[in-house]
Amino acid sequence: MSILFVVFSLTILNGCQSEHSALTKGEPPPAFQLQDLNGDRVNVTKDFAGKVVVIRFWADWCPFCESEMQSIEPVYQAYRSKGLVILAVNVRQDRETATAFIDELNISYPVLFDQEGAVAREYGVIGLPTTFILDRDGRLHTRIIGESTAELFARIVDALI
Repeated sequence: MSILFVVFSLTILNGCQSEHSALTKGEPPPAFQLQDLNGDRVNVTKDFAGKVVVIRFWADWCPFCESEMQSIEPVYQAYRSKGLVILAVNVRQDRETATAFIDELNISYPVLFDQEGAVAREYGVIGLPTTFILDRDGRLHTRIIGESTAELFARIVDALI
């Protein structure tokens, strides 16, 4: 079953690599705009200037996404008033599927939809979950590929806040 999952995952994310995928620590990653749960456009560069921004790429079929998304909710609650923004970017799923998944998680941070996977490709995402943490200047501080712990996440965020 796990081999089938890996093959399926790679098939879904096929094409997510691009010549733009080499994001460099200390440099600003590509700006993007996506719709949120309400259908409003969110401009990541302009809307969150001066904040610590976490961009988490996920999908409902990802076995680690659910627990990790729930485990970072308390970190978000503890740091949001200090300038933390978490953006959960759903990759290549329709709004109905992603919304049903999110409704069960009881998370309060914003969810964005990358239905064509264009932003994931631009960021060089090759597996889910993948997390990018930007400092207050909008520069890449940390990239986490795969599952992370709330403790690690909190430690990184605390250093940036």
